[in-house]
Amino acid sequence: MGNYASGITGSHRIIVPSCTDPLIGNILAGWRYDISGLSPAMRTDYDQHLSDCAHCRRRQHLARSIDVLLISVSSLSILAFLLAAFVLHRIEAMAHLSNTLHGHFYHTPVTISLEAAAIAGLVISLLLWILVAIATPLPGLVADALQQRIPPHIRERIMKNAA
Repeated sequence: MGNYASGITGSHRIIVPSCTDPLIGNILAGWRYDISGLSPAMRTDYDQHLSDCAHCRRRQHLARSIDVLLISVSSLSILAFLLAAFVLHRIEAMAHLSNTLHGHFYHTPVTISLEAAAIAGLVISLLLWILVAIATPLPGLVADALQQRIPPHIRERIMKNAA
């Protein structure tokens, strides 16, 4: 049946495309479909395979979607913990100020511990973001995309100044 694998689920038959070249497909899968670090001369076969093989293209798209989801969730987590730490700090400052103005001084260990938890969450989220950025090819892909958007005459000037 060509390059398709069929499976039967219930009363429907699903046709799923399989890899056109399993050897290259397995290599790409082992690299999580990341060929951004290869030199242009070495990646021509892989680029050609990805353009020809719908199965590997779909898997690469899935891998990049997971990478973007991980970095997005990490970024949102950083923002949430940063906002929580800021709000809790402001609440503590206002409570302390109002208590001082009224002549009362109350310790607020709950607010301080919540603020510490928010800061700990912020630090953990930052570490997770760094780990995701290191483990995924997103920074390289973003840098490549930005370089392609820079006009050629400006790019040449940047390269000349860097050398």
